[in-house]
Amino acid sequence: MSARLHEAQPGVLQRLARVDTTSLVDAARGLRVLPPTLRPVRHGLRLVGRALTVDAREDLMSMFAGLQQSGPGDVLVVAGNSEHAVAGELFATEALRRGVAGIVIDGLCRDSRTLAGLDLPVYARGVAPTACPARSLPVVQVPIRIGAVEVQPGDLVLGDDDGLVVATENELQAVLDVAEVIQRREEALRAAIAAGSSLFDSTNYDEHVAALRAGRDSKLTFL
Repeated sequence: MSARLHEAQPGVLQRLARVDTTSLVDAARGLRVLPPTLRPVRHGLRLVGRALTVDAREDLMSMFAGLQQSGPGDVLVVAGNSEHAVAGELFATEALRRGVAGIVIDGLCRDSRTLAGLDLPVYARGVAPTACPARSLPVVQVPIRIGAVEVQPGDLVLGDDDGLVVATENELQAVLDVAEVIQRREEALRAAIAAGSSLFDSTNYDEHVAALRAGRDSKLTFL
């Protein structure tokens, strides 16, 4: 069953596409963050879509099945292999043709030079020239675990150069307003600093340090 059968509310994915992962987790630190060892093959791309989960830890057939079921807006979230690649240039090019939003592999990919030239976000733990066999019955659209994080079919996935966040639509609906405020605030602060203002003019840093030295409860905040 394709993740497209679980459509997001209008505007949610569009709003997510304008929010950084840093703003999102600052707004809600309880969101699921995938391990930082999953890194983008090509920097500068943003990933936003719905998880289509693939269990390809020992065999490529699940990747074929997930790819066959995928469509626009899907993110192939893959439990991969620690020694052999489970995706390369052919899978990625077909995913791009289908309008897939990205591929996240808890494992290895290959053909990294070609992947780095595609307008398709691909995340992996590393690369290897060898590939898994293709002999087993496919397993797709089941819960998979990446590190300490469980990913469910249909979860929303947001990725950028800083990492990957996974959440339900309801979880994101609850924090998007705050994340957007944080995003706008930091963009304005960055512009002010670039124009000559000091970061310390926009924080309570001195008061916070004084409170800590005095043994009082305090929190570093932006003014």
